[in-house]
Amino acid sequence: MKDYRTGMSRHARLTIGVIVAAAILLGKLFGIQIVNDKYKINADNNALVYSVVYPTRGLIYDRNDKVLVSNDMAYDLMVTPSETGAFDTLALAGILDVEPGFIRERMKEYRENRRSIGFRSVVFMKKLTPEKYALFAEQEYRFPGFHGQARTIRKYPFEAGGSLFGYVSEVDADYIKRHEGEYKSGDYAGKTGIEGRYENILRGQKGYKVYLRNAHNKIESSYKDGEYDRPAIPGNDIKTTIDGYLQQYSEKLMDGKRGSIVAIEPSSGEILALVSSPCIKVGQLADIGSHYNEMITDPSKPMFNRAVQSFYPPGSIFKLINGLIGLQEGVFTPATKYPCTEGYHFGNNTVGCHSHESPINFTEAIKMSCNSYFCYVFRAILENPSYPSVQAAFGQWEKYTRSFGLGAALGSDIPSETSGNVPTVQYYDRLYGKNRWRATTVLSLAIGQGELGLTPLHMANLCATVANRGYYLTPHLIKDSPGYNIDDKYRQRNYTLIDTSLFPLVVEGMYQAVNGGKGATAQTAAVKGLDICGKTGTAENPHGEDHSVFICFAPKDDPKIAVAVYVENGGWGGAWAAPIASLVVEKYLNGAISPERESVEKMVTGKEIAY
Repeated sequence: MKDYRTGMSRHARLTIGVIVAAAILLGKLFGIQIVNDKYKINADNNALVYSVVYPTRGLIYDRNDKVLVSNDMAYDLMVTPSETGAFDTLALAGILDVEPGFIRERMKEYRENRRSIGFRSVVFMKKLTPEKYALFAEQEYRFPGFHGQARTIRKYPFEAGGSLFGYVSEVDADYIKRHEGEYKSGDYAGKTGIEGRYENILRGQKGYKVYLRNAHNKIESSYKDGEYDRPAIPGNDIKTTIDGYLQQYSEKLMDGKRGSIVAIEPSSGEILALVSSPCIKVGQLADIGSHYNEMITDPSKPMFNRAVQSFYPPGSIFKLINGLIGLQEGVFTPATKYPCTEGYHFGNNTVGCHSHESPINFTEAIKMSCNSYFCYVFRAILENPSYPSVQAAFGQWEKYTRSFGLGAALGSDIPSETSGNVPTVQYYDRLYGKNRWRATTVLSLAIGQGELGLTPLHMANLCATVANRGYYLTPHLIKDSPGYNIDDKYRQRNYTLIDTSLFPLVVEGMYQAVNGGKGATAQTAAVKGLDICGKTGTAENPHGEDHSVFICFAPKDDPKIAVAVYVENGGWGGAWAAPIASLVVEKYLNGAISPERESVEKMVTGKEIAY
C-alpha cells in the first residue's frame, strides 16, 4: 500500500526506520567501546585490578605550629587468594615472625570464602613495620598473590595529649553502615577525640591505580600507562589552640593522680591545655588494637575524659557566684560584715568552718573562704522579701547561675561534653513537696555542695568569666586553619546576668586569697611577679578523702591564662590543686619554673595519691 503524501510504500518506510535506529545504536556503541574508555573500564572489572592508594592523614599542630600528631609509614600485607599458588609457608612465617599455623589458617579461611572474595585483594596482616616489610619485599617473588600496601599510622612527637587527640582504627560494619558510601572494609577512621570530631577534615580522599589482568589472572601492567589512575588527596592539616609544651607539662604534674587540669586563654576562649588523668598514653594510641581491651577494662578509666565528662561538686569556688548574685540582688554590700564562730549555726545544725578572725567583709570572706559568710549571703538571696516565696527567689538564683554557662554543655568542640547539674525548683518540689522546703533545706548550695555538679571545663570557664569581668567566649580546641574556619559562635561574647561593675570586687578577693598574707587560703599558689588571683575549694566526698579544687587566673589586670585543677581525694584546695595550678600558670607565662619554686614542683611530681 502506497502513502500518496510521501510516495513511499509502508515497507519502504519501515526499512528506513530500522536502518536509522540501527545507525544510532551502532554510533552509541562505537562511542562507548572505542571512543570513550570510561565505559570500557567499568565493564571490564574482571580484567582490571584496582589497587587502593590511601591518602596521608592531615597533621595536627599546636597553637605555636609545633606538630602534635604526625604520620609514620606502615604497610599492610595484602593477598589476592585467586592468584596464590604453592608457596613456602615456613619461609613466609619466618619473614613475618608468625607461626606457620597462622598462615595456614588464614589461607584456609580465604579458600572457604573464595566465592565472596572473588578477585579482590584482602588484608592478610596489618601494619608491618618498614623493616619487616623490606624483608618481605626482597623475597616477594617467592609468594605469588601477596603484595604490600602502604598506609600511614599516627606518630606523637610530644608524648602527650592521648586523651585529647583520640585514636584512629579500622572501621567496622556498623561504622560503614552509618557512613554509607564513604568507607569500605579495611579503611581507617578517627573514632574519638579530635581525630573523631574532625575526621572529615583530616582523612583526605582515597585514590587508586588500575592494573590489567591477563587470561591467567596475573597482573601484567599498569592500565593505559596510568591514564585512569586517580591520585590520593591528602587530608587537611588542622591547628589547635593547645600549647604542646604546656599540655606535656600539665600531664606530668597529674601523673599518679586522678582528676583534671583545664587551662583557657580568657580573651579568646582558646583551650591551652586539657588533661584527664589517668590519661591514654600516646604509645597506646599508635597501636590501639593491641591496647584497646586493656584500656577499657582498666579500673582507673583512662578512656573516660574527666575534664568534660565528670561533673563534681565545685566546693568553695562556687562562693564567687553566690557572692555576685547577692550583690546583684542588693541583699548585702561589699562592706557588710557577718560573724563566724567556726561555722554557721541554724537550729540544731551547723555548717562548719575553719578558725579565722570575725566578723569579716566580702573581700575578706573570699580571701579566707568563710563558709559562714556565704551561708548568710545565700539565705539572704532566697529569703529576699522582693520575691513572694523562697521558691520564686530560687528560680531567679537558678537563672543567674545558668548565665555562667553552668547546668548545660558549653557548646565546645570537645566530643562527649556533658552538662553537669544545676538543681531546679521542680526538682526540690518533687523531693520535698511543693513549697515545703526552705532556704536552710538547700543551704549546702551556699558552699558549692549538694546537688551542684560542674565539669572541670565549667570551672575553668567560670574562672575565665571572672577574669574577663563578666563574660566568656565558648571554649574551643581548634583555630582557623587553611581549609577550615571555626564557627562564629566561638568569637561571640557570652555575658552573664550580673552587672560587670561587680566583678572587680570578686577579683580583689581572689587576689587577696593568693597574695593577702595572714588568713589567705591559697598562699601555696603565689608566684612573685605574676599577680595570680585564685580561689580554693574543698569538695566533700562521702566515699573517701575530700577533693582538692582550685581556680586561678593571671596576671590580675591583663589575664592571659585561667586554670581549673581538680584532684580527686586530694584533700583541701591548697594542698594539691593550688600548687599544681600555680605551676601551670608559671610555666605558661614565664616559660620555666623559678629556682625558689623548684621544691613545689618536686613535691607535686614526686608524690602520688593513694586511691
